[in-house]
Amino acid sequence: MDRVQNDRLLRALRHEPVDATPIWIMRQAGRYLPEYRAVRAKAGDFLTLMRTPELAAEVTVQPLRRFDLDAAIIFSDILTIPDALGLGLHFVEGEGPRFHTPLRTPADIDNLPKIDVNGQLGYVADALRQTRQALAGSVPLIGFAGSPWTLATYMVEGGGSKEFRHIKGLLYSDPAALHRLLDLLARAVSDYLLMQIEAGAQALMIFDTWGGTLTPSAYQAFSLAYMSRIVETLNHHKPEVPVTLFTKNGGQWLEQIAASGCQGVGLDWTVELADARQRIGNRVALQGNMDPGVLFGSPQQVVAEATRLVKAFGPHNGHIFNLGHGINQHVDPANVALLVDTVHKQSQLLKKTWKKD
Repeated sequence: MDRVQNDRLLRALRHEPVDATPIWIMRQAGRYLPEYRAVRAKAGDFLTLMRTPELAAEVTVQPLRRFDLDAAIIFSDILTIPDALGLGLHFVEGEGPRFHTPLRTPADIDNLPKIDVNGQLGYVADALRQTRQALAGSVPLIGFAGSPWTLATYMVEGGGSKEFRHIKGLLYSDPAALHRLLDLLARAVSDYLLMQIEAGAQALMIFDTWGGTLTPSAYQAFSLAYMSRIVETLNHHKPEVPVTLFTKNGGQWLEQIAASGCQGVGLDWTVELADARQRIGNRVALQGNMDPGVLFGSPQQVVAEATRLVKAFGPHNGHIFNLGHGINQHVDPANVALLVDTVHKQSQLLKKTWKKD
């Protein structure tokens, strides 16, 4: 792997010492930045922006010009694979992603076409290559994908959901059909992430947005089992590239997630960071986990909460600071700059003080 000038993120994922806690932010390239809004207006819509490599690369590096972040994450969407499967991805203002042809029967699942990841999703690889060139080795570049369960949820529901009526109806009425879909998606995600590594991704995230909607036994069978398969494939082919799993509302399953073979576990804000470190922090790196809502608070509150979380983890190795979920579009960028600066300064101070004691 090429040398990275600021390798704090990669060192933290390997549980190696760092001079300051690395920080990046979920959705750090997004609508809270005026420069992002300008490029999106130029593109005309989100999908065009996502599918145009030079524009995707541009918005990926925008936050690095403004903030002292320790990683870039490629600008894309978790629904690229369902989109490539021909379900008619589109975005409804105020409602989010929708599919024109959701999967509502076992026959719909069995009639899905084969996916050619390199051919159909090559624009993501192109964006990664262009971003790596733009970053010029300054910080690591993160690639990502949605978990099979989360992708299946969107594909069966036809978009986001509060009730999960269709996907849970399938789970409990025809689990074999759902397993066939999840198997297809696990293979596609594995191929997709391997493609991203070849194109320049130096670390990987798998976002399991809807895993926390499941019962404990269903989570094991329908979500974690498939993420574990993907991690096993990635570790076999590219063991040098660390993988972080993030299940929103999955704090009760941290031990099982850590046992998947991943190198990092993402935490949402419902988990106490110090408790998570006691439970699994000696086995994997931990990423998180400030409530994104804190960024709506006063500068003093941003500093106080960031400092609290840095101290909660302590001077130990293996922490990547992040939000517990994506940043909101209405956040003031000045609070983001303050957050990044506070995390670096407070963690450096903590490590220096600890070494003297």
